[in-house]
Amino acid sequence: MQLLLSLALLAFGNPASATQRALLVGVSELVNQPQALWLQAPRNDVMLMRDALLKQGFAPSDITVLADGVGGAVLPESQAIHDALGRLLAQSRSGDFVLLYFSGHGTRLRDSSKLYQEPDGLSENFLARDVRGTLGIDSALTGDLRDADFDAWIQALLARNVFVASIFDTCSANSMTRSGTAESPLIADGPADDEVRWRGLRIGQLLGAPAPAARAPVARPVAAEPVPRARYVALFASESHQITPELRLPRKSRNARPQGLLTWAVVEALSRRPATWRELFDGVLAAYPPVIDELAQRFPTRELPSPVAEGNLDAPIFANRAQPVSTRPVWRAQRSGDALVLQAGQLDGLVAQQPLRVLATMEDGTVRSAEGLLLQAYTDKARMAVPPALRELSGAALWNITPLGEPASVALRVRAEQGLPPGLSLDYPASVVAVAAADGADVHWSASRLDVLSPALGAGARPVPADAAAARRHLEMLARLKWLNQLYSIARDAQFEGFDAVFEVWNGDRLVRSGPARQAGAGLLPLRAGERAVLNVRNATGRSVDLVVVGIDPQGGARQVYPGDPGETNRFKRGTRDAPAVKRFELPWFNAEGGRLLVLAAPATPYSAPRLFGAGTADGVAQVRVRGALQQDSERQSFAAMVHWAGEALSAR
Repeated sequence: MQLLLSLALLAFGNPASATQRALLVGVSELVNQPQALWLQAPRNDVMLMRDALLKQGFAPSDITVLADGVGGAVLPESQAIHDALGRLLAQSRSGDFVLLYFSGHGTRLRDSSKLYQEPDGLSENFLARDVRGTLGIDSALTGDLRDADFDAWIQALLARNVFVASIFDTCSANSMTRSGTAESPLIADGPADDEVRWRGLRIGQLLGAPAPAARAPVARPVAAEPVPRARYVALFASESHQITPELRLPRKSRNARPQGLLTWAVVEALSRRPATWRELFDGVLAAYPPVIDELAQRFPTRELPSPVAEGNLDAPIFANRAQPVSTRPVWRAQRSGDALVLQAGQLDGLVAQQPLRVLATMEDGTVRSAEGLLLQAYTDKARMAVPPALRELSGAALWNITPLGEPASVALRVRAEQGLPPGLSLDYPASVVAVAAADGADVHWSASRLDVLSPALGAGARPVPADAAAARRHLEMLARLKWLNQLYSIARDAQFEGFDAVFEVWNGDRLVRSGPARQAGAGLLPLRAGERAVLNVRNATGRSVDLVVVGIDPQGGARQVYPGDPGETNRFKRGTRDAPAVKRFELPWFNAEGGRLLVLAAPATPYSAPRLFGAGTADGVAQVRVRGALQQDSERQSFAAMVHWAGEALSAR
């Protein structure tokens, strides 16, 4: 399917019966804390966001504001925020759209009560106006909203078929919706008329009782079971270990006033009339560099924030539709003279001489497009010429590139005597194509048998699928397997210092065998009676990592291991040598010959979007499709490992 993003608003307008609602929360004053910890911008942020939503068609009565320093607004204390979320849930009906927006301080702490333990062991928290800490106690905090709280409210809304978008202009933001720094971020840097305040507190810096205080019970909804995040999007101001600034914006303007950087960037991006959440996030990323470059000069020792996005970014903006505007990936590009540098490469499914469509979005939202051919494709980046029809465009254009079709070189080639089954559904670049002759085919499918011809896919005859639907699923599995093999072939045995994946074999609570995932197939398999497989991932690089763990079970089903939910980002948290980020993944399905497991990772590039490497596997749920990002000219390192049962070939045709 190919749809120009410029036509998306026409094709996917908001249904007349749906209601758009928003809850905007801004916490500037922490009334139980010293004023040195207070912020200036959240009260401005909520009003800037409110004005932007009114321009998007939201009714004033459907926008609820909780903020201090805003006339007529309810004070943003913890119970008041939960009460507002409860009313929002009670009002919401199937087909509605809800925006949850939070501006203020964030922090992290250890929370052993969480069912989902973060790789860094820390839970993200938003600080309400009445927050209190406990001196010397890292785990005691009251007057906060935890990531598990937000997840519960979002799950309850999703269960009502509500599309939920959330924006967190806070520090420690990434994973705020799922169940610090060593330097003090509290000082307002710079002159009084142009100071920068940093949104982020350590628990030990909050005042409270001298002894541990029990956290008051919070009334939050309890979901019967997790709801797939097909109708969900989230934008975060920073990764979990980072702090984010507020400063006078726009820069060098007489009318500038303190604003959160993410809030300002979102409103700026909305002025370009984005049709999808991806387009909005691309606009956010484009707004960051000038401000970040200035802050890097002023504060050379600080790690500056990198925005993160997750969810169904290809869905139309401010609407309740899970169907993506386009099923093909869209990569950002940077123009250099008459050349475009793509933030994607062979690992994302690009090949030289591939036809692509170039989209240039102007400041007024006008989109111009033209076709071109990819000149060069490297492991992690690619280059093409600016199409002649677009060369006169100004430097203010935002450049995006989308493929016109899947590359034939990675497609599953099928000689199908009765034609391909209908309804084939695969994430780019995995695809299935029909070929006329057996020579060069991966699979021969006839009325009487299905022969797998490629050794990489397990050559041999298969039972005839009972119906077209079963045949479709089997061909989809083989196409995914071919792309996984291709991914591993591109980055075979690659690794970078500080990141590792260990394959473990357990019997009950006893570890019986373990070894690097890159070598696991040789001495650790097959599993014996009573044994189970576990993957242990460890990040001690000092950077966040874009990670995908995906597999094929012995029955041919696709298995998404990380991210576990197709609505979640695949950016794995930062860890250091002294405090690594670690996650264990149980693999109950990896229990017989035919199973395969691919681990693929690359250090995340700041001010970029996470990458899925074309390895998504969810069926029937709109996928996260953040696959491209601005990067340096040098190629990033990568890590790749394929775990497979002994005797299986790995080379890709």
